[in-house]
Amino acid sequence: MNNIAVVALGGNALIKKGQKGDIHEQFANTRSSLNAIIHLIRKDFKVVITHGNGPQAGHELIKNEMAEGVVPPLPLGVIDASTQGWIGYMIEQSLQNKLLLERIDKDVVTIVTQVLVDKDDPSITNPTKPVGPFYKEEDLPKLKGKGWVIKEDAGRGYRRVVPSPIPLGIIESKIIKKIIDSGTIVIAAGGGGIPVYKQEDGTLEGFDSVIDKDRASAVLALEIGADTFIILTGVDKVSLNFNKPNQVDLDYMTVTEARKYYEEGHFAKGSMAPKIEAAINFLQNGGKRVIISSIENGANAIEGKTGTLITP
Repeated sequence: MNNIAVVALGGNALIKKGQKGDIHEQFANTRSSLNAIIHLIRKDFKVVITHGNGPQAGHELIKNEMAEGVVPPLPLGVIDASTQGWIGYMIEQSLQNKLLLERIDKDVVTIVTQVLVDKDDPSITNPTKPVGPFYKEEDLPKLKGKGWVIKEDAGRGYRRVVPSPIPLGIIESKIIKKIIDSGTIVIAAGGGGIPVYKQEDGTLEGFDSVIDKDRASAVLALEIGADTFIILTGVDKVSLNFNKPNQVDLDYMTVTEARKYYEEGHFAKGSMAPKIEAAINFLQNGGKRVIISSIENGANAIEGKTGTLITP
């Protein structure tokens, strides 16, 4: 093991179910989500932290709509950049304070990160990622007039859907590697990063889409040579038949078993499936272990006391 770990903090690290998500709640939740990070640092791991931004990006999209005709709207890529910055600030300051109180001498820095995608990704013609608020049926003519793709969301109303392209590379991965090798903790690829594609002359251009945070985190982990990829989410373990009477919690899977369970449809598309996809990609391309567990029990999962361990 080379003691480089990428830790992906799930959405409930910042806004818990039932909360309004004001900035005081988000700071409090961020401060309480860092125990696993401190545990890794005490075990001499070099740590990169990634995070979600779904609710925060959704709030920014609502602001876009409410300010329509007053100020120009921001595209999704710029919203990704903006939320990376201020969520990174929350995690960075909270971790700096925690390190100070724990008497650990470590620097922390946030890197606003671009993620390379294919401008011809299949998701462009079949967008599926819901973003922003719910709408009513009577809103549809106006929304479609904006050129948006609108789909019904499980009987709860209608939502805008956008492409979610597969991440191919991390533009800033070399500098991230240099920084972590110096001993600094890095916060990067927040919300899946800012989607960009290469033009014919090699220059970069923004792409109006959303990248899955766990998939981007796995690509980042591979590019910086991490052995360990930790996904902290809302459940202690990965389960088969989740929320059914015959639910089975898994302590351990091989990547072959993970792929089998994935193909059998055990993992929900909007929640556990992308985490398993990311785990498979990481392990098939040189990663040594993936740990999936809850934010609250992350430190115990690192010690093998809970969580689901996935290996090659």
